Amino acid sequence: MTSTGIFDWHQDNWAQIMAMGARMPHAFLLYGARGTGKVRFAEHLAKSILCESPSTDGQACAQCLSCNWFDQYSHPDYRRVRPGTIDEEDAADAAEAAEGSEDAGDKKAGKAGKAASKEIVIDQVRALAQFMNVSTHRQGRRVVLMYPAEALNIPAANALLKSLEEPNPNTVFILVSHQIDRLLPTILSRCHKLPLAVPGWEQALAWLQTQDIKEAAHWLAQQSGAPLLALEMAQADDAKEMEDFLRGLMRPDIDTSLKLADKMQKMDMPKTVSYLQRWLYDIFSYKQSGRVRYYPKYQSEITQLASRISLEQLMGLIQRAQEHQAIASHPLSGKLFLEDILLEYTSHF
Repeated sequence: MTSTGIFDWHQDNWAQIMAMGARMPHAFLLYGARGTGKVRFAEHLAKSILCESPSTDGQACAQCLSCNWFDQYSHPDYRRVRPGTIDEEDAADAAEAAEGSEDAGDKKAGKAGKAASKEIVIDQVRALAQFMNVSTHRQGRRVVLMYPAEALNIPAANALLKSLEEPNPNTVFILVSHQIDRLLPTILSRCHKLPLAVPGWEQALAWLQTQDIKEAAHWLAQQSGAPLLALEMAQADDAKEMEDFLRGLMRPDIDTSLKLADKMQKMDMPKTVSYLQRWLYDIFSYKQSGRVRYYPKYQSEITQLASRISLEQLMGLIQRAQEHQAIASHPLSGKLFLEDILLEYTSHF
């Protein structure tokens, strides 16, 4: 990452926006692969739009009162909206700006101890009305950052449309999306769409190595070249447990399956099932093309397993893993859920 606050691979995107000058649109839609720095870019864009003394290339000065407010998550002309939260209710989550986990807010518990909603709801959009209908505090622009935009439910999306169709003066919307195909066409048509660049493998690996991550290539491969997701996974508290899970998949047997299920019953089940799904994909990929995508570190073990299962059996396992993923967020018993998955996997080898 450069000293400007955005990643090197987004410099051209920044230049595109700054070239607009006074023609800057009232609504941006920044989209691209998850885990590549979109939220950081959007945060820096918002900060720079609000800055009172930007540099010649449009970068926030980081010194003025506006930048100070922004860094403290207390800027009166800025709102950040995402599932279950509005900016001022979510100021403590400053780490999200680094996009180490773009959906971290979805996993947080609400103030009342309830699970945070996975949707942006109409009340959140309506709450912006008063904010947009009063004069700005610093006689400049106001900015609304919303992500992930695909989390807008239908009533919220329709409410947002009115603001996008009849924009308030000096108001800039910045929407961030990981899955642009899930957005309403009417929202797409009212935003300036900008695909954010994805780093090449060598560039992503070089950045990840600057973060003092051991086996950086291993983690990067698991996340399909998304450096921020790779960093998050490598630093996760459950990284060791997940490696144990993979080792169990290498040597499938009943005793190992039962022990693993007991040990990992309190783990994040969707994440655990996703490990299995990638593992099965690699076995399938090796059988079909001789290539391993996610776990090249374990290519020899994957090669051996690929020789022990038919393509028909493997496709059945892949289908079952998809079915398990669909209910992984709410298993009645984590232990029994994992036992079922691992024993079924073991039976095929």
